[in-house]
Amino acid sequence: MELNLTPDTYIPSVNEDGNYIDNIPVVQNGLFCPCCPRKDKCYETKSKFSAHIKSNRHIKWIKQLNANKANYYVELLQSKELIDNQKKIIKRLENENESKKLTIEYLTQEITRQKTPQPVFDLLELDSN
Repeated sequence: MELNLTPDTYIPSVNEDGNYIDNIPVVQNGLFCPCCPRKDKCYETKSKFSAHIKSNRHIKWIKQLNANKANYYVELLQSKELIDNQKKIIKRLENENESKKLTIEYLTQEITRQKTPQPVFDLLELDSN
């Protein structure tokens, strides 16, 4: 059995002014950069990634991140709200599912009881004693 390691995704650092900056991490299993339109482009070594971050595409991407910081924050808040709503929906559906399981279990027991033969009494015989 062979273990297949996947490359990490590059995340730029944030400096003390709150701006995105490049900080080359340790490259162990390769590195994907979100600035690349090709999702299969992987940088296997630190030197290859170092050359990549000097490319015009990457520099433009970092500038775009810094220009849209406020938008990313708003998007983060919206995502958090969406996640909270989805958690509530999942919890409600889990509760409904549990209730339906209990109903099914109860009805199954009722059907099983009805299938077992019940003793038959002749009420006229009871009266004669």
